[in-house]
Amino acid sequence: MLTLYGAKGSGAAAPEAALRIADVPFRWVEAASWQPGPGLEELKRVNPLAQIPTLVLGDGTVMTESAAILISLGLRYPKSGLLPADPAQAIRGLVFIAANCYAAIGIIDYPARFCTDCDKKTEERIREGTKARLHQYWDMFADQFGSHMKPEKPGALDLLAATVSRWSGARAHLRDQRPAFHAMLEEVEAHPRIAEIFQRHWPKK
Repeated sequence: MLTLYGAKGSGAAAPEAALRIADVPFRWVEAASWQPGPGLEELKRVNPLAQIPTLVLGDGTVMTESAAILISLGLRYPKSGLLPADPAQAIRGLVFIAANCYAAIGIIDYPARFCTDCDKKTEERIREGTKARLHQYWDMFADQFGSHMKPEKPGALDLLAATVSRWSGARAHLRDQRPAFHAMLEEVEAHPRIAEIFQRHWPKK
């Protein structure tokens, strides 16, 4: 059986939803670098960086990086529809999110890692500038990849976009600037196969 390491509200929501769509049984282990406990210790044994999501396949192969996990699942389970028959643009979109949006979120969360002798004022300037750039990335993504999304039958691209757009104010920005795309993200999350997963990760208030 596959094992997926993740935590509530984390990027693990995307591969969790993908496994549900592919009808693949798996074991969930609650684990994150910010949650000390047995789950974290188990995660460190398979991934010393303690990154989530981490997916361990049945043969012991360790998969990390959300986009890589989703591409791997799409290739391994072609009948799932996680990747289209011609996957080039879907893969391009997944890499766009990983290289641009995910990377920017890391700076927003930990600005002090990206400057020397950072004071709080400088950290905040880095955070605000990067957040503005992140929102531009989402505008670009909506314009370039929105037509490749299929919220009525969510695939890997839909799942990663719905997950990563949950952070750093991107949803509020998209609701104002790209309302049609924002509606697609909500439709992805409401799909009957995966609605429970997104509701658990991000409970509606």
